[in-house]
Amino acid sequence: MGDAITEPIIDPDIRICDAHHHLFDFPEQTYLLADYLNDSASGHRIVSTVFVDSTAFYRATGPAKLRVIGETEFANGVAAMAANGRYGTARVCASIVGHADLTLGAAVDEVLEAHMAAGGARFRGIRHISAYDPDPAVPRSHTLPGPGLLSRADFREGFGRLAAHELVFDAWLYHPQIPDITALARAFPTQPIVLDHLGGPLRVGPYEGRIGETFAVWRDSLGELARCQNVSVKIGGFGMPFLGPEFPQPGATYEDFAAAWRPWVETCIEVFSPARCMFESNFPIDKPSVSYRTLWNAFKWVTRSLSAEERTRLFHGTAAEIYRIEDQVP
Repeated sequence: MGDAITEPIIDPDIRICDAHHHLFDFPEQTYLLADYLNDSASGHRIVSTVFVDSTAFYRATGPAKLRVIGETEFANGVAAMAANGRYGTARVCASIVGHADLTLGAAVDEVLEAHMAAGGARFRGIRHISAYDPDPAVPRSHTLPGPGLLSRADFREGFGRLAAHELVFDAWLYHPQIPDITALARAFPTQPIVLDHLGGPLRVGPYEGRIGETFAVWRDSLGELARCQNVSVKIGGFGMPFLGPEFPQPGATYEDFAAAWRPWVETCIEVFSPARCMFESNFPIDKPSVSYRTLWNAFKWVTRSLSAEERTRLFHGTAAEIYRIEDQVP
């Protein structure tokens, strides 16, 4: 992990919207508002964040399809605490992305409406994870999507209901599945889609030891997806041990992380442009691999040659626009 104690903050005045993080309380790990505030108090200027579902705080009773609403109720409560100003100026959970089973088809409307009632003006999107690979060495998602989810007729019927509610779709999948999200984006060209974690370039199971080949396939697939103007991409998730480049050695600096991440970051920016890219911490999932301070330092170091306008888009503007966040921080 990078040295979060002695490492200086690069460009501390850059305003950041952390486009993807989680909060939860599981038996094996707890990460709540105080934990996020402790990490984000590293010195970077976090002005707002996007909360993304992680199956936490689902309701214990009621119809199965509506139990997911509990997580939105929780996140909206956290957002209200953060907006009070007592815990600092960062608007944590300024936007909320929840889960709904889109294979419900048109019946998913009830779930979407309940999310919006629970989250109010902060509820902005749905994530129905489709990450799947047949090899058992590749992590299986909690939604157990199976192959071909994005092509299923029932899923697409539910997906088609997002537009009526002006909701964004967050797509979490693995790099061999990028053509699937490309086909979906082409079928629904006006539906905003955000590709999480670079599109999940794998380096475990059958992809182990083949990072060069994976990078080439990922880059080509990403380039085709970028032709869809309704798609944006979150740059991050490097701390997950089954994705992307190998981790730098213990004691690595932000420059070491930046060097490892640079080809992936620069490829995303090149094919999507800063106007459709946003940075994410993916905390606390990435926390075992890199400190919050070092993570944002690395992103700033990689982009130091870009213009001020381009960096504004990457660190704040794109996420604030996509998730409709109106900052209240000067």
